[in-house]
Amino acid sequence: MINHDGPIGPGLGEGLPGGARRRAAAGPTHYVLTEDTPVYVISVAAELSGLHPQTLRQYDRLGLVCPDRTAGRGRRYSARDIQQLREVQRLSQDEGINLAGIKRIIELENQVTALQSRIAELADALDGAASTLQQREAAVHASYRRDLVPYQQVQQSSALVVWRPKR
Repeated sequence: MINHDGPIGPGLGEGLPGGARRRAAAGPTHYVLTEDTPVYVISVAAELSGLHPQTLRQYDRLGLVCPDRTAGRGRRYSARDIQQLREVQRLSQDEGINLAGIKRIIELENQVTALQSRIAELADALDGAASTLQQREAAVHASYRRDLVPYQQVQQSSALVVWRPKR
């Protein structure tokens, strides 16, 4: 996560839907930048990723890396987008995977991430339900323990009693 303690420079604060949040502070406006904050123009993103700007445009058209857009339709790349550009380049050059295969890999990775998040949500819900059940069970046990009568064990004898009905 990238923290920026000062105000964002002119033009960089524009087009930050949800990526940067204003932080209440005394004095100038402050933003907290995350790795999803779209701040890099295409030329800077190309330099950071080691790719040509035209390659970034092609990847955007193919849906491999989809940067946010400003009101004027200019591309703004985030730190996460830069990482993804580097991963696309690595898979293409080092692993020899074609762009369609890379797109499928990215889709599957996104699906795995979403499923892992859902599993975590369900595990939390299950833990909460189990805790609630244990609390209710404890309350039930506590309520009938007050009503218990002490038990005295009856001594058993080995005598045999024969019963004969009267006629």
